Amino acid sequence: MKQQLAGVLIASVFGTVFVFVNAGDPMPAELVPAARIAAVAALAATAVLGLLAARSTAPAGASTAPKPNRPGTSRRPPMFGRGFLGVVLTEAVLIIGGLRAIRVFDAPVETNVAWIAIVVGLHFIVLARVWKDARILVPGAVLTLLGVAGFALAAVSLVPLIPLVSGVLSGVTLLVCGVVATAAMWAAARRS
Repeated sequence: MKQQLAGVLIASVFGTVFVFVNAGDPMPAELVPAARIAAVAALAATAVLGLLAARSTAPAGASTAPKPNRPGTSRRPPMFGRGFLGVVLTEAVLIIGGLRAIRVFDAPVETNVAWIAIVVGLHFIVLARVWKDARILVPGAVLTLLGVAGFALAAVSLVPLIPLVSGVLSGVTLLVCGVVATAAMWAAARRS
């Protein structure tokens, strides 16, 4: 559970960054600070719910050391093992390469966030397979679609909307998924 919680918190931090960096025009000026405050509140809620879940699942005095793999038992590979590292390295290469291509082809700078949303979304889709956890297909699919929507907006000359659609909404997606995931962890821990 600790690795899963770490993954949810990492995604929520990136969701907060998506909101902070992209909140602005064309959003009404009075909504920008509200969006940022809501992002921080969602991140805080994710952290608190995650900590409550972690405390509820660990009996008093229980060891937090990983249990050795006994012969004849199968365990999932660690979340942050080679598969994860391969996906993250590929993600970094794709983001950097894509941002350079956007600059070379003189595409609007706003399409940067659309590209990032696509790559981050695809990284979740691949990680769903690596981790054998279909739940992360939801943020993966949503972010990928929001990124594609950003490029569609560029194609129809609605470039100013890209940061809102591909950036802020991607952040909101990650934050909502974080709150929902940690709330589910906490509820499950309380039932057990």
